[in-house]
Amino acid sequence: MNEPIETLLFDFGGTLDGNGVAWKERFYAYYRAEGLDMTLDAFESSFFAADSPLVGNLAPATDLAGTVHALVANLEAELARRAATTDKVPIANARSNGNRSARIASRFLSEASAAFARNRPVLELLQQRYRLGVVSNFYGNLEAVCRGAGLASLFSALVDSHCVGAEKPDPAIFNVALEKLRAEPRTTVLVGDSLRRDREGARRTGMRFIWVAPQGAAEAEDAAYPPVEHRVTELGDILKLLQ
Repeated sequence: MNEPIETLLFDFGGTLDGNGVAWKERFYAYYRAEGLDMTLDAFESSFFAADSPLVGNLAPATDLAGTVHALVANLEAELARRAATTDKVPIANARSNGNRSARIASRFLSEASAAFARNRPVLELLQQRYRLGVVSNFYGNLEAVCRGAGLASLFSALVDSHCVGAEKPDPAIFNVALEKLRAEPRTTVLVGDSLRRDREGARRTGMRFIWVAPQGAAEAEDAAYPPVEHRVTELGDILKLLQ
């Protein structure tokens, strides 16, 4: 990245709270570990059916723990509803003792807490050199979640899709962040884990892009897009990339 960089925008879920793994995939892995017998495609539809009703319906002061517990409660209800309408029982739990939903929420929050602790020093260093912001497709409580994670003070703009009425990859949501930061797309880099939402949003807005993706994650071939130029497996790697 030889061109001048003044501003860094970050995705939240999968980027700041993990190493490039989206919430859907993380919850699927947790449920599989609990004995869930369901394909990823089937789980995806259940996840979005549980996730969508939370948008705009969580109190703005809801922190990450409250958000995750609400999402898991919806997921359990959705999985039970789907099981009741089929002969198959996809929510069969090989570890039936105890409360599965509590275990899954606790595991998610523990891993997110570890990610925040790992990423906070990186963001503190970046803040000394760049203007920082967060742009997220979220529920309307992004500020409370970032504040509870101890990250809010590091960012000069926290842009929540529900609050601004636009979702990634629509350039409108990024333009809100750029305006708040008094930044230009050509001197801004977006850091995110989603090629569909983050890379495409960066492309449409005229920003550069850094992909946060797990080791071994494959980029789908698409003739419409060149290969991702800048890729890291954890946020700390950005420090080297921006040197």
